Formats: sequence, C-alpha cells, structure tokens
Amino acid sequence: MSSRKKFIAGNWKMNKTPADGVALVNDIVAAVGKQSDVDVVVCPPFTGLESAGKALDGSNVKLGAQNMHFEASGAFTGEVSAAMLRSIFATHVILGHSERRTLFGETDEVVNKKVLAALKNQLRPIFCIGETLAERESGATLKVVQTQVERGLDGVSKELATQIVVAYEPVWAIGTGKVATTEQAQEVHAFIRGLLVKLFGDAVAQKVRILYGGSMKPANAPELLAQKDIDGGLIGGASLEARSFVELVTAAAAIK
Repeated sequence: MSSRKKFIAGNWKMNKTPADGVALVNDIVAAVGKQSDVDVVVCPPFTGLESAGKALDGSNVKLGAQNMHFEASGAFTGEVSAAMLRSIFATHVILGHSERRTLFGETDEVVNKKVLAALKNQLRPIFCIGETLAERESGATLKVVQTQVERGLDGVSKELATQIVVAYEPVWAIGTGKVATTEQAQEVHAFIRGLLVKLFGDAVAQKVRILYGGSMKPANAPELLAQKDIDGGLIGGASLEARSFVELVTAAAAIK
C-alpha cells in the first residue's frame, strides 16, 4: 500500500451555527481527536471558525476554511484573506470547490491565484477539480480534469507542491447520492497522479494526497479508500453528523 497518510476532511458548507459547530467538534474530538493514523480536518463556515478552532485545541484534528480571497487585504466586501485565516490557526483551506466555480463564477485563473496565495501564507490548499454530468457523458472528463489541474497549479513550485491536497469531485455526484463507481473514481485519480508526475516529477507526485469528493459515506468508503490512488475523502453531508464522520475516519484508518 501507499505510504501516504489517509486524509478525511469535512466540508460543512453553509451549515451549523458556532454553538452547533462546537458541539459537533467536541463529539469528533472525543472519538478521534487523539488518533494519528489519519489526518482529519473540519471546515466550518467563517462564522464558526474561531470557536471550532478553540474546541479543537490540543487535539490532532485540524481546522480548515471553505474559501478565501487571493489578495492580502483591501476593498473586497464579504471576503477574508489567507492571513486572517492563519491568525485563527486555520491550517487548510478548500479552494475551487465546484459550488464556488458554478454558483460564484470562479475560473481556473482565480482558483490558481488563491492556491498561490494560500501557499505563500503557509495554508495548505484542498484544491478541488471535477467534471459536470454533461462533461462526463460527452467523454470529456479527463480533458476537463487536465485543464483544471494544469491551470489551477500553474506557478506552484516542486518544493511547495507536496503541501497541496487535491480533491477530485465529480460534480454530478455531489449531494445527489450518485457516486462514481470505484473503477471510475480510481481511473480519474490515477490520471491526476499522472498529471502531477508531469508537472512536478514522480517523487513529488507520489507524496500528494488525492481525495475523492462525491457522496462518500460509511457504506461506500472502505471500497473507495482501498484504491491505490484514493487517499481519503472530502466529505459534505456525512461530515455534519459526528457518527458518520467518525465512521469515515475509522474506515480510513483500517486501510493498511
């Protein structure tokens, strides 16, 4: 098996008040806060970041944000910067999520600026890519993924590339209950690994974690996580309830 440590990240999206978030974090920490076999990150909305971070203090669970602006400061109403996230001890940030791309018009170029800004500020990007149903059905999956990877990681140095976590999320499988088959998911993950080899060399590419982000649940996680190039999951709905999220961490820890 790969020497890459499994990685489970919870994307809460626009859910949970700060108080709700603290309660969820407390349950997660009680169950998996001391284990070190799997890297675990929770990503609350901006309003819940600071309180969740305090609840995580002293545990092995890390804090991530769901987005950030690429500029350091300025007249960008409603945005937050990488330095602001670092100031409350966030270590990770989700960038380029399909909802940001489709609902808020983020382009590959904008996502690239965010990736570079995050790395400059010692934030680890969870860099999201993936195709729509129309793109999948027209046979364009690999072409779409290649474009997103090459444009999104443009200008990233070999030295910093290992700080990035890639999340492949077939857009048609997010929140729909549809899941790519294990074979479909592994095929795209292997293709992404190959792209990383071309961009950064084999030694770096073998260290980068690639997560699956399309309706991973406790029922399908063991099979997905057993694949050679699937190193974890970016979890949406199943991260909003401690039991299901902990079961995913446990499933990842069981893969040897």
